[in-house]
Amino acid sequence: METRANYVLIGAFTLLTAAFLLLFGLWAAKYTSDKDWRYFNVIFDEAVTGLTEGGSVQYNGISVGTVDTLSLAPDDPRKVIAKVKLRASTPVKVDTHAKLSFTGLTGTAFIQLTGGSPEAPLLAGADDEVPTIITESSALQNIAETANKLVARLDKVLSDENINNIAKTLENLENATGAISDQRADLSTLIVNARISSEKLANTLDTTNNAVNSIDRELVQKLPQLIAKLDSTLSRMDSAANNADKLIGENRGAINSFTQDGLSQLGPTMEELRALVRDLRKISARFEDNPAGYVLGRQKPQEFEPK
Repeated sequence: METRANYVLIGAFTLLTAAFLLLFGLWAAKYTSDKDWRYFNVIFDEAVTGLTEGGSVQYNGISVGTVDTLSLAPDDPRKVIAKVKLRASTPVKVDTHAKLSFTGLTGTAFIQLTGGSPEAPLLAGADDEVPTIITESSALQNIAETANKLVARLDKVLSDENINNIAKTLENLENATGAISDQRADLSTLIVNARISSEKLANTLDTTNNAVNSIDRELVQKLPQLIAKLDSTLSRMDSAANNADKLIGENRGAINSFTQDGLSQLGPTMEELRALVRDLRKISARFEDNPAGYVLGRQKPQEFEPK
């Protein structure tokens, strides 16, 4: 019995030791695996059709990891959270961007990482949280948004009101072309007259240019003489001004005496002249009224008026 019990203990101990070594190996492998990989969250604001768990994650076209899990955001089901597993040596910076790309126009979807300037720090989460990589719109989403905008604008352009306006415009153009066709002869005459007028205008312009050129030549030829005369005239005016200044300077005393004494006597003289003019007007009136009587000293004969 004792021998059998020893075998049982030895077997149990062996099994426990093997299980411990297996668990330790698994833990060591997981620890080593976790140190070789880093996890990041990529949040998309669009549908991730074609992207699956285990899908490729590329950095500038180089495969650096895989998609670990895909799930909807708990607070906003319009968003998709893709948890990616990247190699620990992958330089994910704070300015690194992620977007959804495709291997072809209808190929497999994958996550493409771009950007990351050399001076930017590495992206890390706060308090051991999984950091989030900034996302940007994919080419497919940009095309879809552009297509939606174009469709909306086409709807506005092709509204019933605009279609009616276009139809009216076409009708007006048709009426206008019909009216122009009816007036074809008048238009031909108008074009001929316009051509003749343009030819006459060209001849007139040529004549005007020749006249202007002739005037310019004459002006250029006479310009030295005009300048010489102008110079002589300015010299004479300068000399006259100098003479006037000299004359005023030499007769400054007489001029001052005239302005002080002569002007003061000018008022009475003007009054006497006014009185003389009044007397002359009276004499002239009397002379015109009775010249013989004024000369001979007789009264003007009175006309006889019969009774």
